Amino acid sequence: MIPLHDTVPSRSTPFVNYLLIIICAVVFFQQITGEGSGTNLVERYGMIPARLVNPGAEISIEEYKPAPSGRPGEYEIVSRPAAPSAVPPLITLITCMFLHGGWMHFLGNMLFLFIFGDNVEDCFGHFGYLLFYLGTGVLAGLAHFASMPGSTMPTIGASGAIAGVMGGYFVLYPHSKVVALVPLFIIFFTVQLPAQVFLGIWILFQLLQGSFAPGGTEASGVAWWAHIGGFAAGFLVVVFLKNANLIRPPIPEPPTYEF
Repeated sequence: MIPLHDTVPSRSTPFVNYLLIIICAVVFFQQITGEGSGTNLVERYGMIPARLVNPGAEISIEEYKPAPSGRPGEYEIVSRPAAPSAVPPLITLITCMFLHGGWMHFLGNMLFLFIFGDNVEDCFGHFGYLLFYLGTGVLAGLAHFASMPGSTMPTIGASGAIAGVMGGYFVLYPHSKVVALVPLFIIFFTVQLPAQVFLGIWILFQLLQGSFAPGGTEASGVAWWAHIGGFAAGFLVVVFLKNANLIRPPIPEPPTYEF
C-alpha cells in the first residue's frame, strides 16, 4: 500500500518538515551527480556500526565486481578500504539520516515524511519537532547498531527518523484515516484505512522481516531494526509527553451524528 494522504489537516505551516525534505533532496542530488561521489558520501557520512565500536579501525568494504572471465552473470567479491569518516563516528548517527540509496529509497521516505510529519510538527512546534525527529533517528540508528555491532556495511536513510514520526502519529491521531493506493498487478485502486491500522500493518511487517527474514539485514540491505527502534522510540516519547501535557493537543476528532 502506497499512502497518498491522511485526513487530518495541519493547523500551522510545517516549516521544519519542509526543510528536512529539502535538505534530503539537496544531499541526494549531490549523491547522484559526479562519478563516484555517491559512494564517497555514503562511506564518509554513513553510519558504519564497526566504526562506533572502534573509531580508529580501518574498515573494509566488500563489493561485487565482474569476474575476470568476462562472462555475463559471473561476479567475484573484492574487498577495498572504505573512505575515512568525515566526522566523528557518533556524529554519523545524524549525518546518515540525510543520505539515501536510490530513487525509490529517497522518494518513498520523503512521501511518508510529507504525509505524517506535518501533523506531528503541529503538536511539537517547530524546534521541538526537529529535536524529536533527530532524537528518534539517533535511537533508530542505535537499535540497528545493537542488532549488528560488527557490521562494516554503511547504514543510510531517513527511515529510522521517519519511523519515529510514524510512531508519534500513531499515538496522537488515532481517529485519522489514511488514503492509500493499492497496486494489484495491472489494476490500481484506493482504500481508506484508520491510520492505526495502516501504521500497525507497517510496523508488523518490519517486525516479521527483522525477526524471520532469511539472511536478515545483511541479505536484504534494509535496516529493519532501525525502523522498529525508531517507531518504538517515537511511540514511547509521545506517550510520555502527551500524558505530561508537554506537547500541544492534537486536532480533536470531528463529531459524528447518529440518526
